[in-house]
Order: sequence, then C-alpha cells, then structure tokens
Amino acid sequence: MSQLLTTPPVARPVTPLGILVEKLENVRKLAENEEVSASLLNALQEVEALAGGLDPYLDETTTEESAALANLAQKTAQEDWSKRFSDGETVRQLEQEMLSGHIEGQTLNIFVSMMGAKRILEVGMFTGYSALAMAEALPEDGCIIACEVDQYVADFARSCFDESPHGSKIDIKVAPALETMQGLAETQECFDLVFIDADKGGYIDYFKLLLESNLLAPGGIICVDNTLLQGQPYLPEQQRTANGEAIAQFNRFVADDDRVEQVLLPLRDGLTLIRRK
Repeated sequence: MSQLLTTPPVARPVTPLGILVEKLENVRKLAENEEVSASLLNALQEVEALAGGLDPYLDETTTEESAALANLAQKTAQEDWSKRFSDGETVRQLEQEMLSGHIEGQTLNIFVSMMGAKRILEVGMFTGYSALAMAEALPEDGCIIACEVDQYVADFARSCFDESPHGSKIDIKVAPALETMQGLAETQECFDLVFIDADKGGYIDYFKLLLESNLLAPGGIICVDNTLLQGQPYLPEQQRTANGEAIAQFNRFVADDDRVEQVLLPLRDGLTLIRRK
C-alpha cells in the first residue's frame, strides 16, 4: 500500500512586509478581474514585484545558514504544533512562524561576533533557531542561557542542538522567564547580550528587570524581537490585538526611558537594539 506524503503547511505572512505583499497580490488580482486601465494594472504589478522581491533577495544574498540550522528550521516546519497543543503536549499554542529564521539568525550571529560576546541570555527560545545561530558565533568557552516555559519545546530544541557542534554552548532553563531571570540576578549572573522574544505582555517587565539588576553587562546590548508585530503598533488602536497593544506600549516605554538609547530596525517583524547610556 502506498504511503501518503505530507508536506509542511505554508507559513502565513506575519511581518509587515509579508502582509503588505499579500494585500498587494489581492489588490492586483481584483484589478485583473475589473475593467481597470492597463497603466493602473501595470503600476500595481510593479509595486507588487518591488515589495515581493525584497525578502527573497535578502535571503539569496545573506550568508547561507548552517546544515544544523536548516535542519532545525525544517523540523520546526514539519511539526504539527496545533495537535501538540490540543493533545496537551505544549502549554501554549505554537506555530512555525515563531521561528526567527535565516535573516534574523544571521543578523544576531554577526552581532555576537562584532561585540565579542561570550555570555548571552535568551528570553523565549521556541525551537532554538536564534539560540543556535548565536551559539555558532560564540567562542568555545561562550555560553547561552535560554529561557523556555514549555518542556516539550525545550526537548525538541535540545534534540536539534545535539546535532550541532555548537549545541553544547546552550543551557536551557525550563520555567517562566521572569522567574529564571530573577534567579540569575540573585546569583549575580551577567550577560553581554540579551535577546528577548517571549510573551509580548511580559516585555516591559523583562526590560525593567534587566536595567534594575546587573544582568546586563556594562556596554551590553538588549535585542528585542517583534517590535513591529505585523505593523500593529503603528496602525490605529482598534486594529491591534492584545499582543499588538502590548508591543505598542513597550515601544513607547523604551522611547520614554532616558536611561537608554535605542533604534528599531525594520528587519522581518521588527528588531529593536537597546543600549544603556
């Protein structure tokens, strides 16, 4: 009997650019079905091509991901996360789109190299793409402490890490992130780089703890993911989800904090770099 072949579900657009490209495609298809002028249709096609070609071009011209990272991404895409949640194997609903991915992973990798970082704290790990990307840039005595609330995801990530020569640099702590961070602060742990990519409602609390403790080393950098969250923070409030509102409040909180300086990069779903003055 022949076996049914299953293919991973196609990732839905979750970045401002990805959503914009999808909307432009829909508008162009509507225009094709209506009696619009050839010049207007041509203009729409040009705009769609300009927006739609950017991400593939970035992927094409960025240093290729390692075999271990490619394997991790493929396994994440093939996992049935919805079923894992409905079966009670994960404590929250997860989806493949939570993966940091090639461009952001390489960006973080270069940040680690540029800084000469040796100790990294990751707040929110998912299946570990960003953690492994950063670990690949660490020296042999470097270390990443990765906070993850879900044991199933931690085990999934560890199985992927074990296939990489850099996986041993990653120490996974399974507990609520704030709890892990408070414990690290009490034992006087200190980190050169902190990457935050966890529950959006907790971002302000993570940020405050980092500044009010010694967790962030002098000259250290905080990188915060999803700070453009599908464009919601700059869209009208009525178009925001709870997560979109949480990110809008976080961005304003950081902008109003005179202890730091920051820049929000329009990389994928938004990546903010924060440095203590």
